[in-house]
Amino acid sequence: MELIDRARVAELAGERLDFRFKAVPAEAWGSTVAEFLADRPALDTLGTPLLTLDDAALDHNLRTMAAWCAQAGVGLAPHGKTSMAPALWQRHLDAGAVAVTLANLPQLRVGRAFGVRRIHLANTLLDPAGLRWIAAELAADPEFRFACWADSTRTVALMSEALRGAPAPVGVCVELGAPGGRTGCRTLPEAVEVARAVHAAPGLRLAGVSGYEGPLGPDASPASLAAVTAYLRRLADLHRQLAGDGLFDAADEVWVTAGGSAFFDTVAEELAPLADARTRVVVRAGAYLAHDDGFYRGISPFGRGAGQELRPALHGWSRVLSTPEPGLALLDAGKRDLPTDLGLPTPQLVRGGKPLAGAEVTALNDQHGFLRGADVQVGDVVRLGVSHPCTAFDRWNLIPVLDDADAEHPRVVDLVRTFF
Repeated sequence: MELIDRARVAELAGERLDFRFKAVPAEAWGSTVAEFLADRPALDTLGTPLLTLDDAALDHNLRTMAAWCAQAGVGLAPHGKTSMAPALWQRHLDAGAVAVTLANLPQLRVGRAFGVRRIHLANTLLDPAGLRWIAAELAADPEFRFACWADSTRTVALMSEALRGAPAPVGVCVELGAPGGRTGCRTLPEAVEVARAVHAAPGLRLAGVSGYEGPLGPDASPASLAAVTAYLRRLADLHRQLAGDGLFDAADEVWVTAGGSAFFDTVAEELAPLADARTRVVVRAGAYLAHDDGFYRGISPFGRGAGQELRPALHGWSRVLSTPEPGLALLDAGKRDLPTDLGLPTPQLVRGGKPLAGAEVTALNDQHGFLRGADVQVGDVVRLGVSHPCTAFDRWNLIPVLDDADAEHPRVVDLVRTFF
């Protein structure tokens, strides 16, 4: 069974290029994506500012994560919100992912528009019209599987009321949280109460237990790892109690799911032993595919020795517009182009190969970047590493994919369409 509509994804190659896509030069307007890519255009035919992906790095990261999941005994449902790019979702699934994780109702609509048949919503779905729509999608496609989260009995009551008379039940995972964290039941008794409410509610089906450990560990320090481990052990205890109470008896598959892109190794260590013929342990890392040169480079388990290191696939490209005083250059990329929430971009090299050791981006305005300590001239194009892919993709609706961003003259081999 196909987990995504490949024909629908392939149709993106027929989209006409025009002014809507800031990565595309004006001479390409009117061409389709496929026509533009036919001659493998050179990177230097594209304007700046620009965000690109590196195809070799994407492939490496996909293979690395797939091999690790297989060895660790966990499934992977990568967070599709990172890229909101169906073509990249397809690459995840082709590499062995069991589902796509999404975060809200608009993202669900994109997922279903591209025929994704295994969707895990790592959030609560309370919108009544959205609940009825997803129930209709489940009824219309018997091979579609979906679950969302709940962390209170009021949530369960509101969902059940919205689904009164719905044609198919909606799967729900009980979300366990922790004090100081994000959403989720704060105690095991509370979570058990929510699970019992889901089990008894018309229109709902208890699908498993879920959570997100990220807020408990802002770094990879021993204290953060201890807090994450303690939380995961509570999540395992919750699953065992619900299973022992027979609350999953009607389910053909039960999910135990946690794990963003920072602590999936600890998730596997603590939760993988729960897997059995009916229980699937699933991590939801999504940032691993693009990785980065900032936050995730510093916190990824693969950087801590859990496996082969990932390669950053995202790069910004920005032109020097002005050198108004010694040691300062102004770039044409700003906050509208590159992420800033988990660190500023990192200068790497001048296009053509000259490294920028010791240079630093000290600030980004809306459309300008402040580059200090770099030996550059007006007109030079600088390559930048970025931090936090989740806030990079949403600034670009079409992202060029390069054959090799480290080559002297990279070529464009694909254009990735995003839907934010």
